[in-house]
Amino acid sequence: MEREPGAPPAQGVEFKATLLLLLLLLLVAGTVAYVLYARGAFEDTQRLVLTVDDAEGVRVGMDLTFSGFPIGRVRRIELGADGVARIVIDVPRKDAHWLRTSSVFVLTRNLLGGTSLKAYSGILTDPPLADGAVRSVLVGDATAEIPRLLADARELVRNLAVLTAADSPLAASLANLQAVTAKMNGPRGALAALFGNERDAQKVVAALDRANALLARLDRLVGTADAQMFGADGVVPEARAAAAQLTATLGAARATLTNVDALLVEAQAVARNARVASADLDALRGEVEASLRKVQWLIDEVNRLWPFARDTE
Repeated sequence: MEREPGAPPAQGVEFKATLLLLLLLLLVAGTVAYVLYARGAFEDTQRLVLTVDDAEGVRVGMDLTFSGFPIGRVRRIELGADGVARIVIDVPRKDAHWLRTSSVFVLTRNLLGGTSLKAYSGILTDPPLADGAVRSVLVGDATAEIPRLLADARELVRNLAVLTAADSPLAASLANLQAVTAKMNGPRGALAALFGNERDAQKVVAALDRANALLARLDRLVGTADAQMFGADGVVPEARAAAAQLTATLGAARATLTNVDALLVEAQAVARNARVASADLDALRGEVEASLRKVQWLIDEVNRLWPFARDTE
């Protein structure tokens, strides 16, 4: 049902519009508060100042990372009185324990991708970094190597141009190589290419032929010497037979020496027995002489007592 012109407005419309406006304002304020909270505006932080000669690529809101995790955020970038860029970073108190007095800060400019700020703490037992500390930044710029790479590439192209020129040493070497290859394809092959002329190559071939003939003669001489030395009627079989006879003779001599040794043993025994017998004979001789003296005395006594005995002095 349409309202007639000039009729008074419906009751509660202004109240509803005001309520909707207040709700919108509350929604906007909540969104702003949430954004500020998400960006750490209400978080307790400490300040860190990084100095660098060139802050190109660094922007407000960039993260300071440690082991790949954000532990701080760039608050502002300012230029110091000495012409050095100062990067002011807010670090939450709960993450400040990762930063130590020995920490190293690196600003990396990648060839592909953006710029990044990284912190490295090798010794976590060092004292923590104080609030408001000022530290210098090490810069690792991959794009700084591009001019040097371009200069090296330009120098390489120049050297290639010199090498591939028509009057270059490489061209002369290739020409000489082609000439050597042509000579190697000739009648004498590699010998002609090695000596440079046909005459010297022919001399080498003749020397090789003579060497082959000499080797053939040596082969025949070796065969003859082998037959004379190791053949059926050679020196080696005769020497082997003589050695066999000498071995048999030595065996007989060994047996003879064994018999002689036995005879010597028996002779030693006989000599020992003869020595004993001679000692007994000496005793027997003494006894016989004593008996003879007794017999002589008895004969003398008989002669003296015999009545017909002669008076002798």
